[in-house]
Amino acid sequence: MSLAPRAVLVHRRTEYEELLARHGTHGQAAFFLSSRGRSIDEVARRHERTQQALRDVAAAVPLTWRSTRVERADLDRFLFAPEDVVVVVGQDGLVANAAKYLSGQPVVGIDTDPGRNPGVLVRHRCADVAALLRAATATGSTVDALTMVEAVADDTQRLVALNEIYLGPPGHQTARYRLGPDGDPAPGEAQASSG
Repeated sequence: MSLAPRAVLVHRRTEYEELLARHGTHGQAAFFLSSRGRSIDEVARRHERTQQALRDVAAAVPLTWRSTRVERADLDRFLFAPEDVVVVVGQDGLVANAAKYLSGQPVVGIDTDPGRNPGVLVRHRCADVAALLRAATATGSTVDALTMVEAVADDTQRLVALNEIYLGPPGHQTARYRLGPDGDPAPGEAQASSG
């Protein structure tokens, strides 16, 4: 007997939740933002859209499935199972962050704020979740396979990423380096980036 699929809803704290954690109250957060020329109203509206998206996605999970939620901060301690279908509710960066903890599980990216996010990895809307979950577990379904990149330093530190790896000093100083295949006597392609 095999286990029913499990929908793992991955999300992160909203800016509003982070402001409340830092400043304690809605009023203090509003004061902080106003001192920087921003209004808390838009932050609160985005928070509510995200919360509604999480509710909609959770409601779309089939009743015969298991489901759980995991916040971004807990991904490194969460045990993903082979039968999981990971539903990332948020932005592209959250998909990339979650992907490094997976080993072949399908990922569905849900855009909580259509029109605001570029949506390269979170292409789907909440209304599509039920069909996407069925498709993710159906035999012969079509998926976009994405390749992870890995960088291993000479001191055995290992970095795995979906879309980018930054090599260089912390801060905003530009790092310059050359990229090329192992063992190639050619100097490689010149690169520069800053964190």
